[in-house]
Amino acid sequence: MKKLILLITLIGWIANTAMSIEIKRMEPACWWVGMKNPELQLMVYGENISGSEVSIDYPGVKIKEVVNVENPNYLFLYLNISNKTTPGVLNIIFHKGKETTVKSIELKERNPKTGAAGFTSADVMYLITPDRFANADPSNDNLDDVKVNRSNPNARHGGDLRGIINKLDYIRDLGFTTIWLNPVLENKMPGGSYHGYAITDFYQVDPRLGSNEEYIELVDKAHEKGMKVVMDMIFNHCGSSHWWMNDLPCSDWLNNQSQFVQTTHYKWTLMDIHAPQSEKDRLVKGWFSVGMPDLNQQNRHLARYLIQNSIWWIEYARIDGIRQDTHPYADYDFMAEWCQEVEKEYPNFNIVGEAWYPKGSASAWWQQGSALNHSDSHLKTVMDFDLTFTSQKAFNENCSSNEGSEGGLFKIYEVIAQDFLFPNPNNILIFLDNHDISRFMQKDENDLRRYKQAIAFLLTTRGIPQIYYGTEILMYGNKSEGDGNIRKDFPGGWTGDPVDAFMSTGRTDLQNQAWDYLKRLLNWRIQSEAVTTGQLIHYTPDESGCYVYARVKGNQTVLVVMNGTNEDRTLEMNRFQEVIQGKQAGKDVISGKTIDIANTMNIAARGVYILEL
Repeated sequence: MKKLILLITLIGWIANTAMSIEIKRMEPACWWVGMKNPELQLMVYGENISGSEVSIDYPGVKIKEVVNVENPNYLFLYLNISNKTTPGVLNIIFHKGKETTVKSIELKERNPKTGAAGFTSADVMYLITPDRFANADPSNDNLDDVKVNRSNPNARHGGDLRGIINKLDYIRDLGFTTIWLNPVLENKMPGGSYHGYAITDFYQVDPRLGSNEEYIELVDKAHEKGMKVVMDMIFNHCGSSHWWMNDLPCSDWLNNQSQFVQTTHYKWTLMDIHAPQSEKDRLVKGWFSVGMPDLNQQNRHLARYLIQNSIWWIEYARIDGIRQDTHPYADYDFMAEWCQEVEKEYPNFNIVGEAWYPKGSASAWWQQGSALNHSDSHLKTVMDFDLTFTSQKAFNENCSSNEGSEGGLFKIYEVIAQDFLFPNPNNILIFLDNHDISRFMQKDENDLRRYKQAIAFLLTTRGIPQIYYGTEILMYGNKSEGDGNIRKDFPGGWTGDPVDAFMSTGRTDLQNQAWDYLKRLLNWRIQSEAVTTGQLIHYTPDESGCYVYARVKGNQTVLVVMNGTNEDRTLEMNRFQEVIQGKQAGKDVISGKTIDIANTMNIAARGVYILEL
């Protein structure tokens, strides 16, 4: 009898234990009342959480749906939060058998801080790889068995958010209006994942860069100084060490979940009217790499998780824009829906998608409102890789050489002349280089004429300019030598650096010339409405090898003249009377000199003028 009682007791204990509720995670940890979309998804993770009865008692909040998925350790809870709901702590009660667990989420007032302002052609972005810019907090250098090793270009080097915060005045004084940081979210990957593109927690800043609170501080201080902040996001994939990878919610949470299938990277197939569906699927459903599992945005719970996560960061930190990595690699319809939802919640907000195509026609296909596309992507801003790759070559070429009149600067003209493909040419991100391609400057380059022409062009043509950190001090690096070579440490960002290029005394004469030149143009550009929002009118480079264009708004006209040859040139100015309109002279923004344009104009070999008429 005693054995029977003992057995019954044991069975009861096992049954109760099996039904115990231990919630390990619930994401997000907070939300806001008064959002335009009343729905809130909660991802709940815990041992055998599936099958729990869920109840709440909070005025204005109702349970819309409770979803059990294949994995019993997950539960997706969908709530409806009416616009009359007041802030407070929402207690969610989970019942299972005799077990009851309460998990709370804070419902906050909408964030009253400025931000979510978007970015436009009036802005210029400064792109930073956080691990390589400045290290102000050595205490977070060596975490999780990942050690800082600055001698290894592919290891962590220790740069952090505090280092960027400390350099905000430097960035502002140069004349930048916007900061874009490569991903700052947690990357607890073997080897360190210094670049940030293998996210292991979508709601936490990487502790080796700082904390969520420090990220908010960075955004707040940037706003106080009149600058905006763009956040780098990745929806296509996560890191292989993401917390959910050991216990995935569903059998279709990932694409090719049972085996690794490499993406083809053939991005053309998405717009190719002759491509079979299998080719498109291989691009979108293939993994970027073994360490970056491909997320399946056709799973509705994952889709809602990602969309909601981006909105959470906008509201939480009041960021001003998003740069979406590998935009074409994710599910097209999902990405279009995401862009729409963000725009509905934050009408002024802007998203730029990385659509890496060497031809402008393909980039135009991706822009919101494109007549080339069968359905609207709702993506406001695209990246002009065509202009980037053309510029990297064109500013090297001599238009008077065997290239003839169609070499050098003519190639740049040719790219701009195809802007009829874009619904909004001003909403194109333009750049000479970035963290993924060879730097514009070349090793041992000691002639600034190429640099000056390229910077002048970038800051006066159509679009939203982006400049990669270190360009101001002529940093160089070739992609063929590895990604670490194009993501070098900024000299002076680490205590003990032999050179501090943040200070003029730590820069060479040539670097100071480049730095001063960029600063002059950036600070002038802020005040020039003709350049930031005016019409672009350009002339075909002829046998002179010179490219001439104007930016016009109202009674303001800025005339840009670039000589793409190795010989001095004299231009007949009568050809440009449509934009000059009888004006006799212009003030050169760069030198401050007055330049006569009444009849002819002399311009030095590889020279450039930016003239306010």
